[in-house]
Amino acid sequence: MPETVSIVTVTYNSEKTLGITMESVLNQTCSRIEYLIIDGASSDGTVALAESYRQRMEQKGICLRVISEKDSGIYDAMNKGIRLATGDIIGILNSDDWYEPDAVETVVGEFERGECDLLFSDIRLHKADGSSFVKKARLRKFQTSRDWNHPTMFVKAQVYKGHPFRNQGIHDDYGCYLQLVREGYSIGTLDKVLANFRMGGVSNHKSLKEALGRIRDRYLWCYRVNGYSRWYLVECVAIEVAKMLLG
Repeated sequence: MPETVSIVTVTYNSEKTLGITMESVLNQTCSRIEYLIIDGASSDGTVALAESYRQRMEQKGICLRVISEKDSGIYDAMNKGIRLATGDIIGILNSDDWYEPDAVETVVGEFERGECDLLFSDIRLHKADGSSFVKKARLRKFQTSRDWNHPTMFVKAQVYKGHPFRNQGIHDDYGCYLQLVREGYSIGTLDKVLANFRMGGVSNHKSLKEALGRIRDRYLWCYRVNGYSRWYLVECVAIEVAKMLLG
């Protein structure tokens, strides 16, 4: 039986950006999709916008589920979406990012070959000035988020469900990935852009205080909690310096 894919999008007052995200799911070349919108009790028109897609999603054969209630933050909401997902494969797409039209079809083909427990691919990063560049997906012995792209990551459902996000900081998604690496799960990469990321979110703010907080967060809750060397503190600093320089 063909693999089905559950896509989880977490929202909170995301009315201005959610449309492009949902359009990218609606326009997938593969329709074996369950799409979960996990909303944190938004006060704007986010839920109404999500519901406005229901008829078109159903006509395409996509199962749309919209849940709106208070949560304890983005990773608590992601965990909820993962728990509720019924697909064989799970992907998480931010409410201001979007997939390439063949993203799901490509992923299903890779998993049906049975070569990995999770995979991720190249991503196109879009800057506020309208320019963009591609961030490559790579596997190396030295672990760095410069090689990893969460919006393009798809994971077998039983693996994701067995590794909930710790809900300890803003880099819990990367911490989860490092945990899966350390536990020896089979990981694949694709030299192909599957998703687009809009830069300028909370992980890119240029305040020195916030940067220091992100360094601590990444070091403690990504590297150290997963048993990586203290030398990875240098990597955490380098990433924040790069953000300061590149925007």
